[in-house]
Amino acid sequence: MNLKKSLTITIIISIIGIILWEFFWRKQGKYADFDGNEALWATQRAKVEKANPKDVVLIGSSRVLFNVQLNEWEKETSIRPIQLAIPGSTPLPVFHDLVNNTNFKGTILVGVTPGLFFSTVSKEKRPWRWSQSMVDYYHEQTYAQRMNHQLSIPLQKSLAFISEKKGVDGINLKELIGHIKIGNRVKNDEPPFPSFSDIDIDRNVKMKAKTSKDTSFANIIKRVWNNKSTDTTPPKNIDKKGVLEFFKKDTKTFINRGGNLILLRSPSTGYFRNKENNFFSRPEYWDELLEEINVKGYHFEDYEKFKNLDCPEWSHLSATDAQFFTTELVKILKTDGALSI
Repeated sequence: MNLKKSLTITIIISIIGIILWEFFWRKQGKYADFDGNEALWATQRAKVEKANPKDVVLIGSSRVLFNVQLNEWEKETSIRPIQLAIPGSTPLPVFHDLVNNTNFKGTILVGVTPGLFFSTVSKEKRPWRWSQSMVDYYHEQTYAQRMNHQLSIPLQKSLAFISEKKGVDGINLKELIGHIKIGNRVKNDEPPFPSFSDIDIDRNVKMKAKTSKDTSFANIIKRVWNNKSTDTTPPKNIDKKGVLEFFKKDTKTFINRGGNLILLRSPSTGYFRNKENNFFSRPEYWDELLEEINVKGYHFEDYEKFKNLDCPEWSHLSATDAQFFTTELVKILKTDGALSI
């Protein structure tokens, strides 16, 4: 068999294998989706370099990512925000980067999830590390990494099986191998954590409909949230004083150059709302934050239309409620003169 014939057969077998593997996962309900990785975040961070004073940047943790919908914001303002929120992290490193490494003087909306926002200013702690790692990746990204990301976009749009999603429903080879149980070789006391969001190329995130419609599925996520503590267990790492000092300094720099800062407290329910009420009382945290920073802040409890919004897994809004929340929030901001439009 000559080389040309061998190569042809290899290519044909590879194509057939890819088609069958993709077909298999499509039959399992999987679909093509973008990976919410550092490369996708970096493409949005790059937009800030050319942003003008009318632009809006969103930072915070996952509640800003889920609850502030870019399409609805754009419909109300004709401006599409730049989404830089990072799940499970404090927004302080991102805000510090925007203030000190750009000339941006538009609007920055900061999501305040108490347990994360007030957690730490220590570079060693996870809420800071996760956020800082994104910032570092953007500044240190190589041309090869940028090219690799650009080349991956058509594949991410088309193929379900190349997803990098992690957890119980991850289907890349590394995740699948990790799911294989061989005796007691690997012990994991953590409950399984499924992906419950979809993400677009500009990091517009929506909760999967299954999360709000399937109670058993939502309960899987809830078990993860309260796996190691109850709503009466005190948080381990809180540094309110350090956070306020750090944030206040960057806020002053940003405001002095003409920037517009908005703070947002998104809805939470059940376990998270109880825990936040128990350990992050509004007078001692939210009210003191606004007093120290002296900028406009919007708390969901102050508006009847937001008070009864339900979070299917206690921390984030369903896609439909997030669209409503965003539309009404922007109307409030416009009426209050909080946006530069």
